[in-house]
Amino acid sequence: MTQNDKLNNKSVLDIIKFQLKNNIRQYTMFIALIGIMVIFSLLNGNFFTPRNLSTLMLQTAHIAILACGVVLVIVAGHIDLSIGAVVGLTGAACAILMRKFGGGLGGIVLAVVITLAIGAIIGLWQGYWVAYRKVPAFIVTLAGMMFFNGLLLKITNGETIPVPNAFKVIGQDYIPTIFGGSNSVKDMIPHNTTIVMLIAIIVIYVVMELKKRKERQTYEFEVLPSTLFVLKLLVVISMISFVFIILSLYRGVPYSTLLLMVVGGLYTFITTKTTFGRHVYAIGGNKEAAKLSGIDIKKRTLWIFISSGILGAIGGMLYTARLASATAAAGQGMELEVIAAAIIGGTSTLGGEGTIMGAIVGALVMATLNNGMLLMDVGTPERLIVKGFVLLLAVWIDISTRKKNA
Repeated sequence: MTQNDKLNNKSVLDIIKFQLKNNIRQYTMFIALIGIMVIFSLLNGNFFTPRNLSTLMLQTAHIAILACGVVLVIVAGHIDLSIGAVVGLTGAACAILMRKFGGGLGGIVLAVVITLAIGAIIGLWQGYWVAYRKVPAFIVTLAGMMFFNGLLLKITNGETIPVPNAFKVIGQDYIPTIFGGSNSVKDMIPHNTTIVMLIAIIVIYVVMELKKRKERQTYEFEVLPSTLFVLKLLVVISMISFVFIILSLYRGVPYSTLLLMVVGGLYTFITTKTTFGRHVYAIGGNKEAAKLSGIDIKKRTLWIFISSGILGAIGGMLYTARLASATAAAGQGMELEVIAAAIIGGTSTLGGEGTIMGAIVGALVMATLNNGMLLMDVGTPERLIVKGFVLLLAVWIDISTRKKNA
């Protein structure tokens, strides 16, 4: 009897329990996100308005992008405490370069390319000390946080540096309609570009799920029965549609959200479909076994930090564009938000486990908590207490799950 036959002979309740047991860390925060949104919508009727949901997306994008890079770092068994300082430094560097090259398209593109190179160099520097000099990542990135914050103060002289209007688009603006029509909320005309994107995302999701199911059946791995599989598709499609339809009633999808989709899709592919991704998880799961299997741990570690540096530069430019300027205080404390997003999203503090989608969900959880409490006029101390408690709860779930599995 194959695994599929055994699974199909179980009751529906047994199958649901089986799936929850083996994917509890993936589902917990996703369910929590939905619960938090429902609670805030009941407490404040403005939470699920198109305008507020759009604002939530703008607030989440740069944290989620940074978390994608930090996931690889934590999965490999390291930590990056410098990511907030990298955001501030690269954002300021980009603003200074645009002021030097001019606010035209050519100057902006050149500034962006150089800033990405700066991010890669920062990652190369830190990765070298961790991989080849065996200095713990905690110390290297802590030193990096101090160094980059000092450099940020040096290059900005404590001043606020504005950015060109054309650059602000990526952090503040929305994808325009492609068939004409109105963006007015009063007219309640759906933003047609958003609807087109929704259809494309649904098609891609369904095709990928069907392909994944077929592959698992081919190798006689356990899969959900057809009824539950279809139900799962309908639930996910309904939630995606709900968010996009609300966005379509305002100004559509922000450019920053589109950039997050691209980065999230790319890093999901890297972590699940490439040799590099498998090596990263192997290193975090058992470093000695990974070394014995022939994995070049030093080289992989170096590239992990280069990746984090590049995404730090992207996040820095996005954050600067959203604020419309670079400041000497930019990025301070942001590393805590990013690391919290990755851990809340299911990335294990012990290494070896974590997903890109989970990190994005974690960033949404943090942003939703912050947004909802702001709508309810909750003070800063209370917001910090709540977010700290959520982080503690996420780590406890991680440790408890590992003990049960062991």
